[in-house]
This record gives sequence, structure tokens and C-alpha cells, in this order.
Amino acid sequence: MNIRCAILVSLVAWTWSDLAPARGDETAVTLPAAASDVVVLKSGRRIEGAIVKRSDRRVWLDVGPDVIVFEMADIAEVQNAQGVSQIQRTEDTLFSTASNLPELSPREHAKIIGPAVIKVSTPGGLGSGVIINPQGYAITNAHVVQGETNLRATIWLPEADGTLKRIEIEDVELIAINNHMDLALIRIKHPEGKDFGCAPVVLQDGLEIGQPVFAIGNPLGLERTMTQGVVSTTLRNFDGLAYIQTDTAINPGNSGGPLFNTRGEVVGITNMVIRGGESLGFAIPARYVKDFVRNREAFAFDRNNPNSGNNYLKPPPRKDFQPPPQVKDASGG
Repeated sequence: MNIRCAILVSLVAWTWSDLAPARGDETAVTLPAAASDVVVLKSGRRIEGAIVKRSDRRVWLDVGPDVIVFEMADIAEVQNAQGVSQIQRTEDTLFSTASNLPELSPREHAKIIGPAVIKVSTPGGLGSGVIINPQGYAITNAHVVQGETNLRATIWLPEADGTLKRIEIEDVELIAINNHMDLALIRIKHPEGKDFGCAPVVLQDGLEIGQPVFAIGNPLGLERTMTQGVVSTTLRNFDGLAYIQTDTAINPGNSGGPLFNTRGEVVGITNMVIRGGESLGFAIPARYVKDFVRNREAFAFDRNNPNSGNNYLKPPPRKDFQPPPQVKDASGG
């Protein structure tokens, strides 16, 4: 029997009764002292070991003689001894990327990156946004703030007891706006002068059809609503731009909010749906977001001239299709 088969047989043979303590015993399962990671079940039992793999649905825990697979639905908490020390963040222009991010369930991510999602309100409506920089820079849709200068943001700050404190921010600065990409960059100020928690932007798109994703936003004003689904296709073409199509539920009010992968990275900005259809939502890929932020000066907003920014018009049609005389020589090129 090879090693892989032995592990599979061991997994099948291990039942939950093996983990159930006898009456009056402690709720923790005692394992080797070298174990560092802890899986806390909803029943209160704690199993120590070394996490060898995890996804948004399962955790594989090496407990010495065996590897146990836990469903996330049965887990209350995963305590990684190395914590965030493995995560390496790389700062870019007003946003950051990260490597070695673990795959977690949307429920876990909601606690970690959920506070980075904000609500953007104007006299004409509302949308969502995501903070991408500790100094309060956030991305939303251009159509959320289009024609508006009186912007307001709603944020949720984590409290020591694990709850979130809802705060309205009246002073919102519109930094740049790109109507063609339907992206806008805004800035908010922390009410306590501190840094904001922000969400990392995916380093490389690398999305695949069927890959699980989830969105957090404010559909129809229902604050902090999470929906999840999969990537339906990665290259849906509209007006010369490629969009991510997803069956994740997206409604008015989600516009400008983030679409996350299972590593908690922003892979897109939700911006539209097809009316009359079902599960036909679309998001602006992260590569457009990064290009927009890096070149924000070309789309800088001027309050005194709301139409400022570079508009790239179509060139006039060509009238003469013959090569110019300067290249007509004997070279044959």
C-alpha cells in the first residue's frame, strides 16, 4: 500500500466518535506537544496539529499519525500559530498586493476584510466601495458619483468586543474619475486619525471559470450584504472592455463594491447586471482598477471643472491608404 492510499484509508477509518471525549473528560483532544495550529469545533472541542492545507470549505490537519479533514461548516475558529507572519504585503501606488494568503471561507473573510467595504451615498442614490489604502483611498463606480459633489460615506470600524461601529463620514473627497472604465477614486478621513483596514488587490488575475467568489455591498440599501457564487466567464466583452461575469447576486447598491476570491483579494469591482435576467452580474477586472489608480492623474477630478480629465477621442478616419512617399524607396521594405 503506498503512502497516499494509507492516508486515505486512515481518513476513512477515523470517525467523529474517535474525537468525542468520555463523559467528564476535557473538551480538548490531547495531541503531541509539538502541535501548533488549533481547530476549534462548534461543539467546543479543540484539536491541535499542523495545518497542511486549507480551502474555503475544508481544513486538513496533521495530528501526527493521521491527517484529519474538517468541513468549515463544523468549525467555529481556526487558530494558526504563525498567524499573519507568513503573509507578505507589497505596496504599490495607493494599493497593496499580498502573497501567501490562506484560502478561507466567506464567513471568515467577512470578519477580516469586511470592514474595508463601505457605503457611498449621494443625493441621487447610493452604492458601495472598498478601501484599498490605509490612508482612506477607496474605489467605487463612476456612475455612483457621476454628477455629484456632495458625497457621504458609511464605514464600519471593528471594536474590541468583535462588533462593528457604524459611522457616517461627511467629508469625502473625489480624487479621480474614469467614465469609460466606470471607476472612481475617493478618499475618506478616519474619524480618530488612525489608519484604515484595507483589502489587498489581486496580484495577477488568474481567474478560472467555476472559481468561487463572493461580494460584499449594500444592495437596495441593505448594508453589509454578502452574496457568493462562481465565475461564469472571465472575458465578457462590452464596448471594448472585458468584464468578469458571475452568478453572484448583484443588485442596485452593489455598484462599486468588491468581488473577492477565497484568499480575500479584490479580483473585481461589481458594476452592472442584465435586467430581466437571473444570475447575470458583472465586475470590472482588477487589472483595470490597478491601471486606473496608477494613472489617476490623467483622470483627476477638478471641482471647478467637473468635465476635467483626459478624454481619448476616436481619431479621424484615414483617407489615403497608400504608403507615404517618404517610405517609397528602392529598399523594397
